Amino acid sequence: MKKLTRILSPLLIAFLVLGSLPVAAAPQASPASNLVSTQDALQADQVSADRERINEILARQDVQDQLVAQGVDPADVEARVAALSDEEVRQMADQLEELPAGASVVGVLFAVFVILLVTDILGLTNVFPFTR
Repeated sequence: MKKLTRILSPLLIAFLVLGSLPVAAAPQASPASNLVSTQDALQADQVSADRERINEILARQDVQDQLVAQGVDPADVEARVAALSDEEVRQMADQLEELPAGASVVGVLFAVFVILLVTDILGLTNVFPFTR
């Protein structure tokens, strides 16, 4: 029994040490079967979310009406959005972020002017001298 323990103990220790070593993934023959990094997976999720957001905006009725008014078929727009590359989808989503939501700069300035005018007439502010 003692002789068996002397032979098996070093073998078990060697197997445990070798089993705990990290093993690198073997290179694959086809590029389609390569491992996907976390960064690539996150970028793919972001592109997918951007594409969905673009499709949601294009599916709104007011946008559809404007497309028809401009002479563009909504089905053509959907096909073109589906054909966009990932980089083009990112650029389009960034442009959507920068666009004003339902108002232009002139509209915002006009609204601020009206608010200041009303508060000046009520005596809450003193911005315009012609309201006194």
